[in-house]
Amino acid sequence: MAVQRELADYGTAFWPSDPPRGATVSFWRPHSSMGRPEDLKVPHTALLQEQVPVIRMRGSLCRGSVRGWTLPVLDALPVLVSARRRERGHESTVFWGAAAMFALDLVARGRLLPGLSPGGYDAWVAGPLSAEDEAVLQALVQAMPATAHTPAPAASGLGLLEPAHTVRSFLDAVADAMVRSPASAPLVPGPYTDTAVHHVPHLAVWTRDVAAAREGRTPLSLRVDLDWPGDGNDVDPGPAVGGCGCDLEGGDGLNEFGLAGVPVVLQVHDQDDPTVVRDADQLWRSAPPSVPWVRGVEAARAEVREVLERGARAWPPLRRLARGRVPDKLLCDAEELRALMGEAVPLLADAGIAVHWPKAVISELTSRAALAPRPRPSTARGPLLSLGQLLSFRYQLCLGGKDLSEQEMDQLARAQRPLVRLRDQWVLLDASMLRRLRRRELGPLTGDEALAAALTGSVDLDGHDVPVTVHGWLADAHSLLTAPHPGPDDVIVPAALKATLRPYQRTGLAWLERLTSAGIGACLADDMGLGKTITLIALHLRRQEQPHLAGPTLVVAPATLLGTWAGEAAKFAPDTPIRRYHGPGRSLELLQRDAIVVTTYATLRQDRELLAAVGWSLMAADEAQHMKNPYSSTTKALSAIGARARVALTGTPVENNLSELWSILDWAVPGLFGPLKRFRSRYGRPIESGSDPRAAERLAAVVRPFLLRRRKSDPGVAPELPPKTVSDHTVALTREQAGLYEAVVRETLDKISDSKGVKRRSLILSLLTALKQICNHPAHYGKEDPGSARLPGRSGKLALLDDLLDVILAEEQSVLVFSQYAAMARLLQHHLARRGVPALFLHGATPVHQRDAMVTDFQSGDVPVFLLSLKAAGTGLTLTRAEHVIHFDRWWNPAVEDQASDRAHRIGQTRPVQIHRLTAEGTLEESIHTMLHAKRALAETVLAHGPAALTKLSDTELADLVKLR
Repeated sequence: MAVQRELADYGTAFWPSDPPRGATVSFWRPHSSMGRPEDLKVPHTALLQEQVPVIRMRGSLCRGSVRGWTLPVLDALPVLVSARRRERGHESTVFWGAAAMFALDLVARGRLLPGLSPGGYDAWVAGPLSAEDEAVLQALVQAMPATAHTPAPAASGLGLLEPAHTVRSFLDAVADAMVRSPASAPLVPGPYTDTAVHHVPHLAVWTRDVAAAREGRTPLSLRVDLDWPGDGNDVDPGPAVGGCGCDLEGGDGLNEFGLAGVPVVLQVHDQDDPTVVRDADQLWRSAPPSVPWVRGVEAARAEVREVLERGARAWPPLRRLARGRVPDKLLCDAEELRALMGEAVPLLADAGIAVHWPKAVISELTSRAALAPRPRPSTARGPLLSLGQLLSFRYQLCLGGKDLSEQEMDQLARAQRPLVRLRDQWVLLDASMLRRLRRRELGPLTGDEALAAALTGSVDLDGHDVPVTVHGWLADAHSLLTAPHPGPDDVIVPAALKATLRPYQRTGLAWLERLTSAGIGACLADDMGLGKTITLIALHLRRQEQPHLAGPTLVVAPATLLGTWAGEAAKFAPDTPIRRYHGPGRSLELLQRDAIVVTTYATLRQDRELLAAVGWSLMAADEAQHMKNPYSSTTKALSAIGARARVALTGTPVENNLSELWSILDWAVPGLFGPLKRFRSRYGRPIESGSDPRAAERLAAVVRPFLLRRRKSDPGVAPELPPKTVSDHTVALTREQAGLYEAVVRETLDKISDSKGVKRRSLILSLLTALKQICNHPAHYGKEDPGSARLPGRSGKLALLDDLLDVILAEEQSVLVFSQYAAMARLLQHHLARRGVPALFLHGATPVHQRDAMVTDFQSGDVPVFLLSLKAAGTGLTLTRAEHVIHFDRWWNPAVEDQASDRAHRIGQTRPVQIHRLTAEGTLEESIHTMLHAKRALAETVLAHGPAALTKLSDTELADLVKLR
């Protein structure tokens, strides 16, 4: 490589030769020392004094004397290729590097002809050139720089060789030098297989024939002979078997196909009249005068072998023909015939080989697998799907859509040839089909494999997809799972539900009821804000109306959503007992039969034995992506809890890879995909690598009945949504927050009780501010430095914000996060930066030009999270890129919140907007929230005057307002 880099900086001159393989290439550097041969270590190098075209001062071209290293053309190729790839060095060297790349491409594509040099010597030449090759050659000629020309012999003065002749000589030199090998012996006469120089003018006619054959193309075709003499598998009409006459006895018994195989005969067509066809062996067995139908017998023979070699890329058996002494015919087995009947035909046509089948009709047997599980007892109760059960299935063949009889399949199994006559038709058998015929019972399949086969419609047998039919309870399950969703008007909405379900929510309820009533789990994977919570509550109420399904429901959710679940359940199912199983003193004693129990993932891990002891009718896992790791303690704890049906709720069933989907669905429908290792090999790796495009279709067919995914942009969903959907999220305080909250309330109330007037009002306002800061984060209240403060794990709101952002960003959406406190927003900014979440921060001190640039960056989608202070950004901005708005802390006046929300929900917005309001449970924030919704008189006061109105409350009213519940 050092030599290549060194010489690539030199100028280059090409010196043709006769024969072409003797050509040389010189590398020269004028006005500099050439160094020593032993320093460059260039093999086979001669130091010569030559005159080459050089550019003198003022751009004139003349012949100059230089000293240079001269290499044989083969040794020069690596240097030229290196110069071309680097696109650096002397212009002449870069040019000859491009010519070398073209010459090597021609050799690699077999664009070679045996020919004669002008002196009558054996020489390989480049050709024939296609139209594209000719265009490349002309481009090279036109691009040749002056210094790349080759001087004419000294006797012609300063003349230069014609550029086209020079480039063509170079291509021939590379061809003649590269391909000489003893491997050429079977194809060409001896002189073309070694590097010695042979004077062979007597081969002139042969080389002309070869060139003519390459240009004229000897047409070829293959004839498949089905009616060979003496075949034991030819059938005479025999006794009727299943309504069809067949006789499949016989065959030579040599192997399962018969060594004789099926003959495929090579044919050569007249070059002037392609309708005149002869068997190819006449080219080899007849003397040239009796073969007038080709132009040059030797040329035609070479052409036939070349075309066969090219055709072997499409149908490998042709290689046996190409390399035979006389390429006349070959014997094919069933697999080779099957390939010839299929995708090989158009590829062979492209290579110049047609395929002719006889007039006899060739029919392929179709096959299917009949899945037959053991019958379920009529009194059996429990899950409809028995995915742990082993099922048997058998192999069935069909001809013309009609099943073959057992006797016909037995006789086929004894066939010794790849082609047999059955029902007056030729039928093609292959090895795998025969193997399956000889062992008709193919089971067992596990339940999950059988279900996957039923849903995809095929099963993999010996590498082939075989259609399946199902029977028994598996057919019932298949009908249930593939039935169309009921219309919204056909859904029974439970009477106890205090809400009006939207049409898509009613459809989701009916879908969940249909699966869970059969003991089958499901995954509801709707977008955030489409009402998964209310749908699950409605499902619980619907099950209570059916005695055989009634029972308690367990909901497992992140701690940040515990209050939301309890509040939604109380709101939409006020007559249903709601129990929060969380925190100190939690208990499951005296649990009502129709109760909804809400717990956290952390509590589940701690108390899984206690929770597993309850006979749950229904179990739901909210934000089910928490179990995306199948080996985590969370997933194991969830799997340990038994329930008659399980429902996973998530907006992001797949975040990183398909193993997460397996983990969620394996919990909802245990055994659906079998072991994770098998799922990864069957679906995960083929889909993620793109190696098997059909794997995604098979996976979708299996997943579709168990996973309902609706997006806000789906037809029939988004039009039914209100322009703006508001969700209230109630979060619990952490222990640190609760301690701070109670201490501040106790100390400040004591001061307030001893004060009056302005001081009292000031203390109350300070108390309200301090409590809201504590609800946000202890670091906010303590005025901790954002760059060094430890933020995670100390605030319920921050934990919920992280959960919301994970879902929003996983769905590639954008969000506005409002806080009335710039200090809190700055803490969030540092927190998100540590998590690697890009975020902008706009506050009151942001200069106008930066403010405009931030809006532009957000609207263009460059940054998905925009932190804004409520006062600075609550009005005057258009941020329609956002599909979500999060109010991290609550403002006293809902109209101010609405104005801030309308930064996203305004003219120009084309997508539904989801508003998330975060409220600290049991605190001042929840009290204000309750007043705004339940106590209209006081709400009007607050709306009119904000927090100042609360300064007029009595000590008792104030204490009741701010105390921690």
